Amino acid sequence: MSPSETLDLAEFHGDGISAELSEAVHYVAARLPMNVRFHDVDLSLERRNKDAEGSYRDAEEAIRKYGVAIKYPTTTDIESPNKVLRDRFDFSVIHRPVCSIPGVATRYDGKVDIHIVRIAVGGTYEDAGRRIGTEAAVSVRVIERRPSFQAAKFAFELAQKLECGVVSASKYTIQRATDGLFEEVAEEVAATYPDVDHHAELFDALLAKLIMKAEDYKVIVTPNEYGDFLSDAACGMIGSIGLGASASYAFNDEGNVTLAMFDPAGGTAPDIAGKNLCNPSAALLAFGMLLEHEGYRAVGGALGDAVRDTIEAGLTTGDLGGKLSTKEFTEAVCEAMAARLTGGANL
Repeated sequence: MSPSETLDLAEFHGDGISAELSEAVHYVAARLPMNVRFHDVDLSLERRNKDAEGSYRDAEEAIRKYGVAIKYPTTTDIESPNKVLRDRFDFSVIHRPVCSIPGVATRYDGKVDIHIVRIAVGGTYEDAGRRIGTEAAVSVRVIERRPSFQAAKFAFELAQKLECGVVSASKYTIQRATDGLFEEVAEEVAATYPDVDHHAELFDALLAKLIMKAEDYKVIVTPNEYGDFLSDAACGMIGSIGLGASASYAFNDEGNVTLAMFDPAGGTAPDIAGKNLCNPSAALLAFGMLLEHEGYRAVGGALGDAVRDTIEAGLTTGDLGGKLSTKEFTEAVCEAMAARLTGGANL
């Protein structure tokens, strides 16, 4: 890789600790063996209150121009910016890797190393529902073939790379029409990947078995709300929701990725914003995922490993029991990344 190589990407700024997370990502980017050019878009609540359509239009123009974006936490006020972006960009799949990190206190003794692939649309989230008189309410639950296919194909492609199997999880014995369609599509996609093992599990049973022996699972694909529940539960198993990063994808008719957005889990944390206290781990992990997606696998992998190396060495921010500031933690990650890239991974 040459320092003359250039990666252009959209950067969606938000609220609260967004500015500090951006600073951490830029600090790391400046120390990569390549040139990263960030193209800023203001998605802060202040901007959205003045010109919501303009802010979303700027974001759409940027991601369609560069194909990839990193997004920081945004405040939900009248509407959820994440849902607005998901709808405008036609995101249909969310990928959330969750991995145990030695050094992070948990109440779970097993090792978690899973990839949750979630349909990003439909399910119970598409319809807010309506009241029927004062004593009842109803909402419509929708499962569609196209996003089910895209999620399943993404899961099987990922499993093929990781040399593992795929578990599809839903409540197909009860939700026979909706979850039945999802499992039907998963079976159809599985037939085109004969080298990848596949089986379906009931979602509630999967939750119990995951807690009892997480090592039995690697790639799990689910409908929308199940994947949402599973993502937070799995992050709880590794000790912190703040250690999660995710990717959202849009696809063409052939199932190939056309747009990708990477973002850290967690919120805007207004109580610590501007105090140099926030944990940038998830933002750096998201940036590492972005680099890998763009073909810089060695660099992106080294960044992700460096975040985990730093935490395992006990060099952490206050939320994980350490004493490092945001900037000090980021500097430690850069040292660990340099060690990874030069072949000396010990901190």
